[in-house]
Amino acid sequence: MSLPAGAPDVLTSEALNADVVCFPTKDQYVALVAAFKNDGYEMCADLCAVDYLEHPTRALPDGVVGTRFEIVVNLLSLSKRSRVRIRVQAGTEQPEVPSLFSLYPGTEAMEREAFDMFGVLFSAHPDLTRILMPEDWEGHPLRKDFGVGRIPVQFKQGPGPR
Repeated sequence: MSLPAGAPDVLTSEALNADVVCFPTKDQYVALVAAFKNDGYEMCADLCAVDYLEHPTRALPDGVVGTRFEIVVNLLSLSKRSRVRIRVQAGTEQPEVPSLFSLYPGTEAMEREAFDMFGVLFSAHPDLTRILMPEDWEGHPLRKDFGVGRIPVQFKQGPGPR
């Protein structure tokens, strides 16, 4: 599969299931997604973050410099019966990528979840606040270096036999 018209020149590879995988830079990310949308990819099926803290030497195409955090986006074209995966390196210390909200408004909650669980920032997001954890929660629970702790569970007395 070739890239759609107007798409930036990005590295691509083919996944085992024959899906095309694109590896844009942060600067190419939104332009690439916009080109796929204009080419008939009607749906952003998924957007998630990945923490590669324990796998810094994962397999990537030549020319892609892996960072600790990566954003993975799956776009679908129902009319073409086609799927494309986009993997953008978000950074290591302060991961950040542009928001896709202006192209696919449905990504609003998915980007908030990636922010809440992994701490990845999405520039130009309309409401980048926590979605799963309480507002006063400190840290990001799905980061590989997040301390595993215990919160004591308090049970109240049962009402007794019925």
